[in-house]
Amino acid sequence: MEVGIQVASEDLCSEKQWNVCKAFATFVAHRELSKVKLKQTTPQTEEEKTEHSVAAERRRMRLLYADTIKDLLANCVIQDDLESRDCSCMVPAERTRVESVELVLPPHANHQGNTFGGQIMAWMENVATIAASRLCRAHPTLKTIEMFHFRGPSQVGDRLVLKAIVNNAFKHSMEVGVCVEAYRQGAETQRRHINSAFMTFVVLDADDQPRTLPWIRPQPGDGERRYREASARKKIRLDRKYIVSCKQTEMPISVPWDPSNQVYLSYNNVSSLKMLVTKDNWVLSSEINQDLDETVKPTQL
Repeated sequence: MEVGIQVASEDLCSEKQWNVCKAFATFVAHRELSKVKLKQTTPQTEEEKTEHSVAAERRRMRLLYADTIKDLLANCVIQDDLESRDCSCMVPAERTRVESVELVLPPHANHQGNTFGGQIMAWMENVATIAASRLCRAHPTLKTIEMFHFRGPSQVGDRLVLKAIVNNAFKHSMEVGVCVEAYRQGAETQRRHINSAFMTFVVLDADDQPRTLPWIRPQPGDGERRYREASARKKIRLDRKYIVSCKQTEMPISVPWDPSNQVYLSYNNVSSLKMLVTKDNWVLSSEINQDLDETVKPTQL
């Protein structure tokens, strides 16, 4: 099931309110060792029907996320100007690496003994912030989280090893990759990979404007892979932001994609669908089982 979360803040004196962040959390239900089949929800209002449909699209894209990134890297040219940059002004990625160990105690877990997801997320943000500060030599601000992926549970008594490193640094932002491994002292010989996430940080100046960041120099091998994947994720985020930022009167049915962008076109449909639902002059012409001559053109999405 998908649960939408909206966080707002309020000034009790002026009664002014503002939105802080928004997130979508996915849960599964277990009974003993098997998953529980859930009852389907029935949306009532038009807003609920829209969110219900878009949630299904988000799920589809989560399942295809890894393949989307892989195809994007294989078929699109990701800007890579490492060779043209001044190496003396670049910070080695290894210098930003951080590793921390946390012991899961009873206050960190629920009544079933499983570690609170929020507690793990807080620990992950801590190490990611330290890694980001090693690059910028300042106090970074968390801007977005690409995805928190809970791969498995951890229990009271587990040791959690949290690892973070700056994958790539752009002009005004940087991506930090974080992974969490669990093991039980004296009982396990191998660590269990239980969580991973990609967090984007910025550094704000006195006027709350993003500061220019130093470039990162990735390590050969896995470091270069993480470097390129971070660029791919940034490209997807910017395209999605472009769709959302368009005014209703100027909102195109589709962004003017070039052929290299076609591979991850569906990833942006989540944002565009929300805006297109307010229009009354379009119809969805792509159904999987329709005839081949009814395929969707870029201008119809």
